[in-house]
Amino acid sequence: MSQSHPRITKAVIPAAGLGTRFLPATKATPKEMLPVVDKPAIQYVVEEAVSAGLDDVLMVTGRNKRPLEDHFDRNYELESALQKKGDADRLAKVQQSSDLATMHYVRQGDPRGLGHAVLCAAPHVGDEPFAVLLGDDLIDPRDLLLQRMIDVQQQYGGSVIALMEVAPEQIHLYGAAAVECTADSDVVKVSGLVEKPAVEDAPSNYAIIGRYVLDPAVFGILRTTQPGRGGEIQLTDALQQLVDTHTPAAAAEGKGGGPVHGVVFKGRRYDTGDRGDYLRAIVRLACEREDLGPDFRTWLRRYVTEEMQQP
Repeated sequence: MSQSHPRITKAVIPAAGLGTRFLPATKATPKEMLPVVDKPAIQYVVEEAVSAGLDDVLMVTGRNKRPLEDHFDRNYELESALQKKGDADRLAKVQQSSDLATMHYVRQGDPRGLGHAVLCAAPHVGDEPFAVLLGDDLIDPRDLLLQRMIDVQQQYGGSVIALMEVAPEQIHLYGAAAVECTADSDVVKVSGLVEKPAVEDAPSNYAIIGRYVLDPAVFGILRTTQPGRGGEIQLTDALQQLVDTHTPAAAAEGKGGGPVHGVVFKGRRYDTGDRGDYLRAIVRLACEREDLGPDFRTWLRRYVTEEMQQP
């Protein structure tokens, strides 16, 4: 039976990582600010949150992340220069990022893992469900993954994670979920979670991708979660505790944080977490742009069929 749960209004975006896989580009530039065509990756993520109705955004940052704050702030000198030139198109693009959402920032301090980064959001989020969006996963705006996750959370309560089937040999790169079917073809109930398991130990090939809708009970668990894989506080470990504590008795008392469900995503996802996938994301998004796509696709076909064949 459908139930009524508190409306979700807040999004948390962890952005404190060092971006070591993109050195030397990230020595002085946050990896989240690397451009995907002509927008920084982080802007795509904020736009996704806003499109799902979450216009209160907390970014968890770290040292050398000030450009993130500057990007979503006003730049009066640049705006004035564009106004004087009569360049309305570029002015609109500059102002778009500062008008997207109500932005807040908190520093993580020590880089102690995703679970710790989420815990840093507790004072801002308070006692209400919230979304977490990781900047390495860009979801095509035509695929309403986050909105679907919010709908599922509103129906079932508890927490909801995004899952995607991957090749078995790739599951060691992700958190993996053991699942049970529900009445909805794209929704599963999560019965177990393992962070980056060996192929032979994976409960399934359902991989956790970077979207979560979380019950605030996760904060209490994260405060006592010990470092796990990689010596970091893993969000996956805290979610496993939510699964373990969701018993009929706890549910009857309103405790335990509710169940954990997964939305199985089969749409378009652009992984910018490593260099190869970052380049593929740029090519795919550029090919689909109305303003760039036709000419770029023509050049790309010629490059692949002609120039790459040359010795």
